[in-house]
Amino acid sequence: MEFSGPLWFWRGPAPWYFVTVPAQHGGSLKAASGLVTYGWGMIPVRARVGRTEWKTSLFPKEGLYVLPVRASVRQAEGIGEGDLVTVRMEIGK
Repeated sequence: MEFSGPLWFWRGPAPWYFVTVPAQHGGSLKAASGLVTYGWGMIPVRARVGRTEWKTSLFPKEGLYVLPVRASVRQAEGIGEGDLVTVRMEIGK
């Protein structure tokens, strides 16, 4: 799966940066979630931005899924809040 979206900052008790997975991918993610989720609707994935690949989990948020982008990825790829990010992603366990 490949998609693009802006990198946004969540200012919660544990602040993080995310890219929202477009709604068009929601059906396939929801279908796969029953097979791979380990709770709370989270879906394990292997994600790639540019040349940087990492394992993480998608979080359900307001009917969509969001992909957390850790600091090491943002630094390696030179991306920041508001930048348009292209993500390649595989669902995994």
